[in-house]
Amino acid sequence: MTASSKMTSSTTLLSLFMKEDEEGRNKKTTTSTTLESLLMKERRNWVDLPPELTTSILLRLSLTDILDNAQKVCKEWRRICKDPSMWRKINTRDCLMYNFDFVSMCRHIVDLSQGGLLEINVDEHFLSDSLLSYITDRNLRSLGLGMCFPRVTKLGVVNAIAKIPLLETLEVTHSCIKLDLKAIGHACPQLKTLKLNSLGRLGPASDKYDSNVLDDMGPLECDDDALAIAESMPKLHHLQLMANRLTNTGLNAILDGCPHLEHLDVRKCFRISLVGNLEKRCLEMIKELRRPGDSTADYPYNGV
Repeated sequence: MTASSKMTSSTTLLSLFMKEDEEGRNKKTTTSTTLESLLMKERRNWVDLPPELTTSILLRLSLTDILDNAQKVCKEWRRICKDPSMWRKINTRDCLMYNFDFVSMCRHIVDLSQGGLLEINVDEHFLSDSLLSYITDRNLRSLGLGMCFPRVTKLGVVNAIAKIPLLETLEVTHSCIKLDLKAIGHACPQLKTLKLNSLGRLGPASDKYDSNVLDDMGPLECDDDALAIAESMPKLHHLQLMANRLTNTGLNAILDGCPHLEHLDVRKCFRISLVGNLEKRCLEMIKELRRPGDSTADYPYNGV
């Protein structure tokens, strides 16, 4: 090979290396630009998600997160947060309310539903007859009232529930008042689920009557609730009576008066004895039975 040929080969090889190096640099630049574009596109897509998908995501937030944070992110999220479909089911339990006027907030979110509210759970000490009446001026299907609500009266509860005859689910937890279950049952003929729980005042291992709180509720054994349920709630499918004072007589009355009953929870009801014919009736009729001595570890509002 001549000197001229060697020089030409060397120059060509060097040109190839330089070209490859330049292409590599261009490729890296292109890759970087493409990645940046993709990231920007992803950021745009997060804001520009279909409204129904954004709604599904926001519905997983707590009330305080929606009101205090999410609706302030952008105009689109604010529009979605004000859509009545966001407020068909409202749960104030486990919310951080210290930054809010609870009464005003509750009225506000009820108003946001624009009459479409179907389910609400209220678990605060701020509940009153007036607020309960305001909440039940809707076509509710499910109502949950939790904890001790000293500003709510027996008459106030009856009057409020009388306005929602299509109610299917009622849950009252840790109540400080004795409810007129017969009046409630007659006012809500479609009632299918009743949860009446007293674990807040009677601990899981307690069998004591707190006369300071419930001095109008009579003797330790009392079938008033059970007899009222049996007489006025024939369409019940689910019944939870925790720490209630019913006896075998009351439970038999419930089995007679509620022929559609499939789920029965009588945990901490220590005045009934599920043996003999009563146990046989329950096992034949009830698909899911929770006995007096069963654990309450899975009960979400155990107050002890």
